[in-house]
Amino acid sequence: MTKVMYTSSQKSSEKHTTLFLIMMRLNLKYVLSSLILMVTCVTLMLWHRCDFVRTFPKRFYASQYQQITEAVEIDCVINQEYSIGCRREGDEVYLPFSFIKKYFEVYGSLNTIDGITHFDWNHSYGKVNLPRTIYDPKGIFMYFENYNVEVRDRVKCISASAGVPISIQWESQGYFYATQIAQFGLSHYSKNLTEPEPTRKIIEDADSNQFQWITLRNSSISRNYSADVTGVVNFATTNQFDSAIYADMDHVVDLIFSVDLYFQLNASLIITMQNRETLQLYNLHYILADLSITVQDSNIYHGIGINALQKWKRITRDLFVDVQKGVAASYVSRKQKMRRNELKVVRIAFLGNGAFDNLTLSTSEHIQHFYDAADWFLRHQNQSTGGFSIPVRRRLASGFEDLQKGWLSAMAQGHAISLLSRAFYHSGGNRKYLKAAVNALKPFRIPSSQGGVLAKFMNILPWYEEYPTTPASFVLNGFIYSLLGLYDLHQVAPKTSKGAKEAGILFNQGMESLKKMISFYDTGSGTVYDLRHVTLGSSPNIARWDYHVTHVNQLLLLATIDDDPIFSQTAERWRGYMLGKRAMHN
Repeated sequence: MTKVMYTSSQKSSEKHTTLFLIMMRLNLKYVLSSLILMVTCVTLMLWHRCDFVRTFPKRFYASQYQQITEAVEIDCVINQEYSIGCRREGDEVYLPFSFIKKYFEVYGSLNTIDGITHFDWNHSYGKVNLPRTIYDPKGIFMYFENYNVEVRDRVKCISASAGVPISIQWESQGYFYATQIAQFGLSHYSKNLTEPEPTRKIIEDADSNQFQWITLRNSSISRNYSADVTGVVNFATTNQFDSAIYADMDHVVDLIFSVDLYFQLNASLIITMQNRETLQLYNLHYILADLSITVQDSNIYHGIGINALQKWKRITRDLFVDVQKGVAASYVSRKQKMRRNELKVVRIAFLGNGAFDNLTLSTSEHIQHFYDAADWFLRHQNQSTGGFSIPVRRRLASGFEDLQKGWLSAMAQGHAISLLSRAFYHSGGNRKYLKAAVNALKPFRIPSSQGGVLAKFMNILPWYEEYPTTPASFVLNGFIYSLLGLYDLHQVAPKTSKGAKEAGILFNQGMESLKKMISFYDTGSGTVYDLRHVTLGSSPNIARWDYHVTHVNQLLLLATIDDDPIFSQTAERWRGYMLGKRAMHN
């Protein structure tokens, strides 16, 4: 065995190395102990000085919180009148939102975004539309490009004979309501300025676009020329449905149908639509009859008017709306809802004897709808009074005398003037529209007690009545809409014309009244719809949020044409009410 020998220098080196390792271990223990002591001290300081644990978000210590504050079901007594079930957690009491929503008229819903559920609370459901620019009487009307009048529940259908809405707001049989018709026209005029150019597909024009129509036994089709139009398609069938000439297709998206028709007494147009999901078929019949809409099983009938017999008539139909209104009118399927993209055109057929031309499917035909409305006002204006009468009785509220059939509305007159002024401009100056607009000023000069729309607040300030009641009601939104009509005519009519000057005088008088009276409509937390609490001495008629936001939008628009700060300041205060702000108390 070999014996290893260590020198004295080697022994000394080993001794120093061992001593160094021992000191390093002691230093590390000291450092770690010091760090632990410091963290403990800081934690204790935060505990005592900042109440750290109790103010830290609940979600980070849920288990401990539940042990400390267990939820307990209790009764909440409301105004010493009734009680509801509530929940207590510690010093907090939680009420069901279903109760809060109804009691305080607030709104909320649970929503999930990116997998995280949260609760959205809204004090109102209205939406303020900030003006894009200074109001232009030749351009978009307020924010009406967002209106879809034809799909409203209170619209029975769009008349196939007149091309305008038939209202059921105050009478179930249906009637023509000037205010609604003007809104229909103004919305399509505004959409035409804001939406892309429509896409159109010409199905048949008897010229460069000819479709392969299917003819059955005892039916025929031919193309020729007439004195009134260029190429036309003539058809002749028996009265039996199975003899109709037809064209099968599979057409989606473009559901605005237009065609020029020349019908003999027995003629009709049938368009078959299909729900792409349920495969349900709907047959839309356009017939020579004076009816609005009637339904028999899956057959929906629209009358184009007996006066269309042996005359060329152009109809423009939104096939989705026609199906939708037919489904609503069927009662059995009234609650059935559908989307536009669910429907497609599967067949177009003609029955009887007649002719047609320019059969087209498109994404929109806004200008045609606009002129349908404008021309309706030309045909239905009373030349003596200048008015567009409302053909139904109206009771505004208890205490007011009923408005009898034939009453006039400043809102209807104002809307009509706004529409006719734009028709005058868009048509390149067709004076028939200007003449009707100027004639519509007459009721603004006649007291409501004498069949006009003029009332005076405190027998001093002129006011144009949406509802010319006795006593006066002073509805705010209808009055401002009438002012916009007056302003539109004043700006669009030739500057030196009598109509422009008269509209300007009426507008200025109304604006002065509005500036003096606007504060009467402020409740400190919202607005009132009218001033019945002044004229009847009743409780205020608080405006729903949709009417309140209309008041705000109207004032914001007026602020672009009148620099008086009362409009912008009042609008901003009223906007605050929509966020839960309130006027200060004493």
